[in-house]
Amino acid sequence: MSARRILRTLSFAEGISYLLLMLVAMPLKYVWGEPLAVRIAGSLHGVGTVALCAAAAVVFLQNTIPRRTVALVVLLSLVPFGFLLADRMLLNAEAELAA
Repeated sequence: MSARRILRTLSFAEGISYLLLMLVAMPLKYVWGEPLAVRIAGSLHGVGTVALCAAAAVVFLQNTIPRRTVALVVLLSLVPFGFLLADRMLLNAEAELAA
């Protein structure tokens, strides 16, 4: 599997973990008093974020897709639902490389 494909997969997984943290775990903690949900979801999200940054660094150094796109993927990981736009950008970058 190419580094570009791994970056795309990790971006999507990290985005889902962010949504789970914000939309499920945080309400469980602050509404129902279950802090364990945030500990688990937050840890998974943290691992996903580190993995995304590592994959982005590899793709950035390989220069296989535009560096601006890689930087935007990392920035979009900070925005809820930003991973959907990042996925589209990575898919378009892969299509341009294939053409």
